[in-house]
Formats: sequence, structure tokens, C-alpha cells
Amino acid sequence: MSKKKVYIETYGCQMNFSDSEIVAAVMTEHSHETVSDSRDADVVFLNTCSIREHAEQRVLNRLKELQHLRKKKPHLIIGVLGCMAERLKESLLEEQEMGMRIDMVVGPDAYRDLPQLMLDAESGQKAVNIMLSAEETYADITPVRYAANGVSAFISIMRGCENFCAYCVVPFTRGKERSRNPSSIFDEAKNLFEQGFREVTLLGQNVNSYKWDGSGNSPAMTFPGLIGLIAGISPLLRIRFATSHPKDLSDELLRVMAKHPNVCRSVHLPVQSGSSSVLKRMNRKYTRETYMQRIEAIREILPGCGLSTDIITGFCGETEEEFQDTLSLMQWASFDFSYMFKYSERPGTLAAKRMNDDVPEAVKTSRLEKVIKLQQQLSLDSNRRDVGKHFEVLVEGFSKRSKEHVSGRNPENKVVIFPDRGFKPGEYVMVRITGCSSATLKGEALT
Repeated sequence: MSKKKVYIETYGCQMNFSDSEIVAAVMTEHSHETVSDSRDADVVFLNTCSIREHAEQRVLNRLKELQHLRKKKPHLIIGVLGCMAERLKESLLEEQEMGMRIDMVVGPDAYRDLPQLMLDAESGQKAVNIMLSAEETYADITPVRYAANGVSAFISIMRGCENFCAYCVVPFTRGKERSRNPSSIFDEAKNLFEQGFREVTLLGQNVNSYKWDGSGNSPAMTFPGLIGLIAGISPLLRIRFATSHPKDLSDELLRVMAKHPNVCRSVHLPVQSGSSSVLKRMNRKYTRETYMQRIEAIREILPGCGLSTDIITGFCGETEEEFQDTLSLMQWASFDFSYMFKYSERPGTLAAKRMNDDVPEAVKTSRLEKVIKLQQQLSLDSNRRDVGKHFEVLVEGFSKRSKEHVSGRNPENKVVIFPDRGFKPGEYVMVRITGCSSATLKGEALT
């Protein structure tokens, strides 16, 4: 097999970006080369997301655009990877129906097979592998940090999900939960620190349900133990994690976070809805009241902890009263940041099989606009409360708007911009906050 230039384009969640680094590692280990421009590539991989219809439509539009490259490169190989490949499977290969040619369809557990699948595609065969694994698939592969800034990196600690939220395709596209050996996670984090990285984010579809059974060379361990283990590498290595499920966010984890200063005071805790009746229909396995109890525990054990969430408007049967419950919970929790979406029915999910998508699109949109408007105000209020405070900021690089300013994040996961005085990426700088917008904090270095 001749050496190929491979371009990887990633859509969706942090896990997908982490997986793209796995793909890059697999390809470079087989003597291929990654490139940063699709026009230079012999092979184009789109690592995809199926969580919402809009995400899939973006990929389909991109696939149509890529067909124009075939006119200049008739032997160009185009592959669809990840969750969309897993969900749509062979239908992606129906050229007449899709109006495009796709050579490879590869699910998230089959990236080790990419070199062989490329050979199949080169020989004119349709290359498909969408088999899900019952075990952690890539623990022994060192990712190529081609998308990293040299300061922050992702580490996938587990895969899959078994929550079966009614609206979500992840259990079907990612399979059952399986956790990595903590020794391999520790080694990866330690190696990153030794390479100069100063922050790692531990990833999983349901990260705080991580559980190691004690097999292999490592003792049994749950997520709080893993956090403590990684935090012990160095006080200069920041630890973050995403995404937490409210039913699994334990007081034990919060106490471990409080014990280790280098574990960032930031929790992303998706609520989805503030209505217990909607949460029941969503099969979220908690109520409004139990979610609020988790927030109260965070505030008690981790005062000042940053708090972000996910919110869906217009889920099946959502009434105006139920929607108002979401707005009132947002006000009560005073989230620093939210990912906000209107409900999009996904084929194969419990909601698609058992419920009617009966909230009119205009109502979904109107409710989403109200949520966005409220969150913008909450974010601004939260940032205003930080004016005058001092934070340790990890410098990531220059500000997007000015080379005279640098940008980084504080432990609460807020972006801080301040004038550059020769700071380098990876430096910790104490910053006094002097102003803000709803999206960023602005300050001046004290050191």
C-alpha cells in the first residue's frame, strides 16, 4: 500500500475530536501522513456526529461539496467515520439515493481496521465496518495530538452509554459502557505532562460512571479514585472532565475535587429540562428536586465552582408550564454557561418509537430563543460577579482578536483575556479581572 495523505475533519463532541487523534495515530503508524487541507489529501475522513439532525445535515452537505474534489483527483477516497456511520450504516453507500459516492463507512470501534479498509476501497470494494466492541478498543494507542494547542489535551477514559435517554442515539452508536485500565490512563496523562501539556480533560459519554473491575495490573477503581490518581501526577497538571450525569455525581467525587487544588472547580451537569414530568418522559432517572440537591451539594463542598449545563426545548409533549419550570430552574441555578438546543427526533430512539414529536417547530424555536436570552443574561451576571477577583489563568495562546492579548481559562472554565507581556502557552498567570462580556472575562496580569 502506497503512502497516502490523509485529511480528517471532525464534527460534534469532544469525544469525536479525541477519536480523530486515534485515527491519526492508526494512519501514521501505517506510514500514512496527515495533512491540514482537504485539497492536498488522497483520503478524506469525516468523523461525524448523530446527536441531532442538524449535525447530520452538515455532514451530508460537506460530502456533496467533497465530490468536486474527485474531478481533480479521481482516485480520492472519501470515508464517513463515527456515530453517523454507525447509525446510517450501508444506506450511506447508496450512491443513487444519496447523490454522492462514499467509499468507506467505519464505526467508532473499527478504527484499527482503517488501513485494510482503505485497501478494500482502493480495489473498488465498498469498505464497511460498523461492529461495536464489548471492550475498550484503543487503550494501547497513543493519540496523535494533531489538533492540540500544546497546552490542553483530551484523554478518553471510557466509551459507550447505558442510560438510554429517550431522545439520544448514543447507546446505539457507541454501545455499552466499558472503562479503560486506570494504569493506561495514568501513563497517558503523565506522558502528556512530560511533553509539556498542562491540562488534561478526561472524557466519556457518562464520565462519572467510570468503573474498573480490578482485572489486569490495576486495583478496582471508580471515578473519584481515578481523579485522585491523575491529580497526583503534578500540582502543575490541571484536571477537567466531561460529561457528568446527575445520577452519578457523588459527594465523594466533590470531596476529591475539593482536596486537590489542580482539579478544576468546574462541573458540566446536563439538566435537559427543569420539569420532573419531562425528565421522566426523557428517561433521565432523576427529578427536578434531586438535580437541585446535586447543585446544592456542589455549592456546599465546592464554593464558587463553575457550573454549566445542557438544555433541550420542545421535547415530546412539553407544555408551557413545563417549559416555565426550565426557565425557573435556570434562574435558580444561575448557570455560567449552557449548550442549548431544540428537540430533534432521532430515528431508532425510544422517543421516536414511543412518543409523538408534537410540539410545533415554531414553539420549539420560540422557547429556545427565550432560553438563549435568559442564559446570556445569567452568563453576564456571573461574569460581572467576577470583576475585581483574582484567578490563576493557564495561558493557551494569543487572543483570537488581537496579538497584543493572550487568552486562557481559569479553574471555573471561563475564558480570560489580558494584555500580553511575553507570556508563553502553558504558563500560569495570576490575573485580576477588570471587566467582562457575557462570553469572556477581561483582566490584567499581576505577575
